[in-house]
Amino acid sequence: MRWDNLAESDPPPSGAGGAAALFDADAVVTRTFDTPEFRGVTFHEVRARSIVNRVPGVSRMPFEWTVNPYRGCTHACVYCFARKTHSYLDLDTGLGFDSQIVVKVNAPELLRRHLSSSRWQGAHIAMGTNVDCYQRAEGRYRLMPGIIEALRDHANPFSILTKGTLILRDLELLQQASEVTRVGISVSVGFVDHALWRTVEPGTPAPERRLDVVRTLTDHGIGCGVLMAPVIPFLGDHPDQLRATVRAIAASGATSVTPLVLHLRPGAREWFMAWLAEHHPHLVRRYERLYAEGAYAPKWYQRRITRHVHDLATEFGIGPAHRGAARRIPQRVEPEPAGPTQLTLL
Repeated sequence: MRWDNLAESDPPPSGAGGAAALFDADAVVTRTFDTPEFRGVTFHEVRARSIVNRVPGVSRMPFEWTVNPYRGCTHACVYCFARKTHSYLDLDTGLGFDSQIVVKVNAPELLRRHLSSSRWQGAHIAMGTNVDCYQRAEGRYRLMPGIIEALRDHANPFSILTKGTLILRDLELLQQASEVTRVGISVSVGFVDHALWRTVEPGTPAPERRLDVVRTLTDHGIGCGVLMAPVIPFLGDHPDQLRATVRAIAASGATSVTPLVLHLRPGAREWFMAWLAEHHPHLVRRYERLYAEGAYAPKWYQRRITRHVHDLATEFGIGPAHRGAARRIPQRVEPEPAGPTQLTLL
């Protein structure tokens, strides 16, 4: 495994011979835990040199900055696009991605230091966009409370995308943060088909448990949308499946539903296609044709799914997500002057 040559995307300081390594090899501690939930999983505890990452300009993501306290994910989703990142460490992108988890144990302190810098302008920070920050490892390492506290204390807007029910552990912190800044929470539920869930997302909570998270957050004043992702061609895109999923999302009280068709980037593509050949060999040729042009399904297919889901969302009383992450910092209330006042529409 390599650590020293995993470099930051930002240019090195002036005079440096090359890009700075993200981790020091001699600062890596490898652990295993003999408990049922972590059996077969190896954790590599590292002290990272940076934690706020800039999204490449070519990315389709609607945000510029991310925080990822983990690499690798025990959710073991066969389609996960982040699998390729394990190859940068000479780790396997298949089973290795599911069982070799890198833990940035100093993430909260690094983030607090970063937010305190005079150079930081308080931009929106997205989490859970690479691997899930509320995967099972978070139950042991508890990095997210410190991360949310740092964001709360600096009134820095942020969003979290998760499949994990563990987010409810931090409900009080999320409520506190939402009082001083914009907080966006989305839960990923691509389908409610149990047979499909057990085979493609074996390490995740069941879809109905994730929708319970949506319901709980909403009941506590934190609006929560659902990223209906991925919609899996020929396995999860039947009209009856889409209807059942949108109906369940609406019943959870979600503020929005946004469909996203499966995309197969290098690293994820090979692993998913191997899984497909084993479990659904009759679909291999259909996938090769559908994804012949690259990682994304054809535009006509994406538009068809999006239109269908949005029609169902309208029928059930919810709609697509709305962007926006305006910073919201409490202002000191000045005493009102004596005399008549005029009401203002905000």
